[in-house]
Amino acid sequence: MDTVTLHNSDITCSRIALGTWAIGGWMWGGNDEQDSIRTIQEAVDRGITLIDTAPVYGFGESEERVGLALQQGRLRQRVAIATKCGLNWDHQGPYRDAGRERIVQEVNDSLRRLRSDVIDLYQLHWPDPTRPVEEAAEAMADLKRAGKIRAVGVSNFDADQIRAFHAVCPLSTVQPPYNLFERDMEKDLLPVLGELGLDTLTYGALCRGLLSGKMREHTRFDGDDLRNNDPKFQPPRYRQYLEAVTRLDALARRRYGKRVLALALRWLLDQPGVSVALWGARRPEQIEAVTDIQGWHLDDDARAEIDLILADTLTDPVGPEFMAPPDRHHR
Repeated sequence: MDTVTLHNSDITCSRIALGTWAIGGWMWGGNDEQDSIRTIQEAVDRGITLIDTAPVYGFGESEERVGLALQQGRLRQRVAIATKCGLNWDHQGPYRDAGRERIVQEVNDSLRRLRSDVIDLYQLHWPDPTRPVEEAAEAMADLKRAGKIRAVGVSNFDADQIRAFHAVCPLSTVQPPYNLFERDMEKDLLPVLGELGLDTLTYGALCRGLLSGKMREHTRFDGDDLRNNDPKFQPPRYRQYLEAVTRLDALARRRYGKRVLALALRWLLDQPGVSVALWGARRPEQIEAVTDIQGWHLDDDARAEIDLILADTLTDPVGPEFMAPPDRHHR
């Protein structure tokens, strides 16, 4: 599998990373612990060497399962762990809290849950509008100097916030949403990322499963699954996205003998500015398609056809804004 060495660090990892939000169960209708452990171990066996998690994914559950899976499989030395900070939670749910005290508490809690003495990549999950960006940057710079973390990243930051953070604490990575259906990063972030030389860990590669090719009009989601509130999964938009997937799948079959999932990941990895693509999974069989992404690239004609399909089918596109958590004062 292709690898990349992250900017301002000595961390070399696979260009596909395992995203573990769904493994935590929360907002994905629950999940089975043994399935989670097998998924993590299967990902490493297939050459994935970066695992991305966060405390808020299942309120500690995802980190616990990552730590347990790596310990049971004796895999810790084979992977880099990326986790996050800056979200707190109570009975009302998660909210942004990126104060120094919270960040220091979180890093210690994460180290314990992950069963590790260091976090390879520590990321501020969301900017906290109630506090200066510099406060979190200073706290994370101190954690790096103390040896608790190896590299620093931010997630869901805009260009100005990235600049302000980077001026205080040099960044290695930025984690924005990016996939065939959600492309705001191209106009908002790419220029500043290129200027600063930062790497990206893009999330949402399959757009909450839409680009897996497995969704149908009658597909339903259990319990607290976030797709029950995702505007993309509501009519009439849902039908438009499904039509786009059908046509993208036909393109992938005709040109490359692949399916839409492989096309979506290959498109993402071939995009300028994409260093690592996070691929979410919660069952071992969902990792198997990783072999379909290696050893080929999209040509210019295919890229042009993809853009035509999207322009023709998505007359009312919408981004991932619904996922943004509130700050402490607006819940």
